[in-house]
Amino acid sequence: MEESRNGAGKLFGLLLRGALFLIFIRFGGGLFGVLLNWLFDSLLVASALSLFLAAAAASAFVVRTFERGRLEDIGMGWSGASMRHLALGLVGGAGAGLAVMLAPVLAGAASIVPATEAANAFTPGKFLFVSWILLFGAVGEEMMFRGYAFQVLLREYGPWWVIAPFGALFAFAHIDNPNLTALGLANTGLWGVLLGLGFYRSRDLWLPIGLHFGWNWVLPLFGVNLSGFTMGLSGYTLRWSAGPLWSGGAYGVEAGLPATLAVAVLSVWLWRLRLDRQAAPLVDG
Repeated sequence: MEESRNGAGKLFGLLLRGALFLIFIRFGGGLFGVLLNWLFDSLLVASALSLFLAAAAASAFVVRTFERGRLEDIGMGWSGASMRHLALGLVGGAGAGLAVMLAPVLAGAASIVPATEAANAFTPGKFLFVSWILLFGAVGEEMMFRGYAFQVLLREYGPWWVIAPFGALFAFAHIDNPNLTALGLANTGLWGVLLGLGFYRSRDLWLPIGLHFGWNWVLPLFGVNLSGFTMGLSGYTLRWSAGPLWSGGAYGVEAGLPATLAVAVLSVWLWRLRLDRQAAPLVDG
């Protein structure tokens, strides 16, 4: 009976710390978001940068307070292995994005045409600015969903009880995105599982950051909506002749079957990939 009480108390403590971490980010991100939206008058900028700032601040606070550690202990330490994992993630994420964009063109289901909308026009300044915003957004989301709360629960309960629920949380965080569909929500959850697997295999955040950013960066090059947001970078766009089951409709290709297939292929690749597993203080103790 005493052991059962201790187990329940430990679970409650872990869940409380994880919940406080996520709530800190949620409300801190809201405050940062209001300020950034006022400064830049851009929902995209406010969303990406506010999440990054809130996640970094929350991570540093909880790791220092509860673990007597440093921010790098959540998997942000830099080493030769970190650099290799980041590069592998970029190759995997960007490669999957290119395959999803070019395969329909080769199959005659889509064509690449000059963009007519102002939002898809190319300028060097916009290209660099949006690229940086996408990078900060990817880092912020990885710190939030594969960072402190994810890792302390992974330490206690293992991957099978943690990766899938955090994938569902990742999907739920996108539920207010414009034009979200049921398939888009499911694919986002599958991406969350894939990114959790990336951390589990590498024991750092650099591999999932690379996967996340590589995918997010390639799609706007083809002028398709990214998670419901329009941010074309190249002056060209992908015009589909196939229906929304393949194109994803107004949400973007992430709400289509090609994205589902991409996650499946990336999962197999990630599971078979040879990685230099790093020390993860929050997971390995």
